[in-house]
Amino acid sequence: MSDGVRFFSAGPLSVFMLIIVVVLVIISIPLLILGLIGAAFTRLGFSWISALAVVLVMLIGSFVNVPVYRIRRDMIRVSQDNASAQVWDTTISLNLGGAVIPVCLSLYMVYKAILLTGTSLLFPVCAGITIVAIITFILTRRVVCSGIQVPLLIPGLTALLTGVLLAGGSGLPAAVTAFVSGTTGVLLGGNIVNLFRIKDLEIPEVSFGGAGTFGSVFFCCILPALIA
Repeated sequence: MSDGVRFFSAGPLSVFMLIIVVVLVIISIPLLILGLIGAAFTRLGFSWISALAVVLVMLIGSFVNVPVYRIRRDMIRVSQDNASAQVWDTTISLNLGGAVIPVCLSLYMVYKAILLTGTSLLFPVCAGITIVAIITFILTRRVVCSGIQVPLLIPGLTALLTGVLLAGGSGLPAAVTAFVSGTTGVLLGGNIVNLFRIKDLEIPEVSFGGAGTFGSVFFCCILPALIA
């Protein structure tokens, strides 16, 4: 001890064990989160393997954008300081993990719910999509030079509420209604309805279901498990 300060020495084995613990914690946290998300999908009628496959494909697919259309601006604001950086064309893309896969899952889940329960979900699903789309459109921010920013949790919570109120409170029909209302409603109110405003955002690409939207769609896929 020197000047009231205590010094402790750690052997190489202790340092090595500490590194192992830190690495295990870093690895286990994402696996735990992935397991919880997979468990949510199993409550929606998926097997454990298919649930994990869907989650992984959605996460990996979030990095894949498929160009489908291009919008050309009629005019741009010319700036002497940054005239060469102006954006004339904006490419509209579909995100694989945030748009294509969720829509396909929605169609599959509606078919499966009708097949298993024998009840028509046309009214609750259409009403739920409309409600979520309106709420999402009102709360979505359209930022010049940045893009479309959809709120993260509110659309999913709205979809959950529509499933409870419009489809019997709980069970597979309610969960499917919440799932389809959330995923489709977010894409409709956050992206598709804003199509006419995209050319004024001055960005080279807008991804439906991608940046600014994927997180909201992903939550809409998980939250319905609460009432399944």
